[in-house]
Amino acid sequence: MERSKSFQQASTAFRAHLHDLSTPRFTTAAKQDVYEYADFFRENHAPPWLFNLTQAWAKLYEEPFKGVTTDGTVREGLFKAQDEGVDIGDMVQKAEDVLGRLGEEQKKKIAYPVNAKEWRAWSNPEILLRPFGLRLEEVPESTAQAILSLIEASLSPEGYAKALAAMRINHFLGEIVKLPQIMNKLSYNFLLFGTPSTSPSQPWGWLLYGHHLDISVFFKGTQIVISPTFTGAEPNIIDEGEWAGTEILHKEGNLGLELMQSLTPDQQQKAQVHKLLHDPDMQQTGDLLTDRWNKDDQRHLCGAFRDNRIVPYEGLPISPLTASQHALILSLAEEMLLYLPHSARKLRLAHIQSHFPETYFCWIGGYGDEDAFYFRIQSPVVVLEFDHHSGVFLANEEPRKFHTHTIVRTPNGGDYGQAIRVGGERL
Repeated sequence: MERSKSFQQASTAFRAHLHDLSTPRFTTAAKQDVYEYADFFRENHAPPWLFNLTQAWAKLYEEPFKGVTTDGTVREGLFKAQDEGVDIGDMVQKAEDVLGRLGEEQKKKIAYPVNAKEWRAWSNPEILLRPFGLRLEEVPESTAQAILSLIEASLSPEGYAKALAAMRINHFLGEIVKLPQIMNKLSYNFLLFGTPSTSPSQPWGWLLYGHHLDISVFFKGTQIVISPTFTGAEPNIIDEGEWAGTEILHKEGNLGLELMQSLTPDQQQKAQVHKLLHDPDMQQTGDLLTDRWNKDDQRHLCGAFRDNRIVPYEGLPISPLTASQHALILSLAEEMLLYLPHSARKLRLAHIQSHFPETYFCWIGGYGDEDAFYFRIQSPVVVLEFDHHSGVFLANEEPRKFHTHTIVRTPNGGDYGQAIRVGGERL
């Protein structure tokens, strides 16, 4: 299908699900700034399903960091300190430029110890649950641009473009639902951990978090860990205005679907762990700490505050797959790991490939061309989750392909660079 026709169909699909903005939900929020919006949420428990989930998150946040595992036991020896060839000098320079623009109070707000618990404070909803660090929309434009320059220097060019696309789509969504003070291109919080340095003996990093974009970056000399990450979009295209033509997260979904459709019927049956996206077989006891499905995370297992979740392998071992199918998995992993600079990403992909004998692929939902779906690729060294969601700011009650969430985790203590930290650096 030619791109222009496909793009028009995507536009038509999400615009068929716009809410009535004259309802109290939107008229009330339109009068609030981001802090009033968060206070209203806490005081009124609105919506109750999300409020209840945030209470579960608060309990999880109090847990000491361990890492995602398959059985509750961290497998040691999977990660090592190494030279990954990143241009750490440029990143340090950009970080020092940010700090040089700040007053003493701002420095106190943005700067945290390298082992600070606030690494784990990110969350995906537009509600500012934990207002740590500096908020980009609240600092002078030159300071915001300096922070963005540090982010750009830390990521690959295509990874930075992906992050910008997520931020711009968030801005576009804010315009669509007339809540630009809640969702815009700068409605993100930024934290700096440790003292920027080129030395492996003085690790540091940063965290950016907000609606549909959460990126954790840890540096140890020329080594970089970008994990966990959450990248999402509702809708996943911009069809008008300054950034018309922007789209995001289509490649990941298309590659996953191509892989699923390439399997034999027997392999598809093994991979498909649930036929329905909201399947009655999914654990839904009301315990939001352990349930398999909830209204916000939906099918995701490794979202915000799930740093210690036990996620058993499910679905199809990929070892018996063909070389071309293995290549598809690597292409998919590369798209999900796009934030990593080129040299580091090459090493990361080789590491993931070396664990293919222990890698599983699972699927939830249908796998026709128009079906919404979830899939996960999981091994001892990576968890890649992709999910289509029902509407939050759009009105579709069932998951549709224009609302997408993706998560990258490094299990067995790899998130936040924990596996290569030592002593007092550890979370």
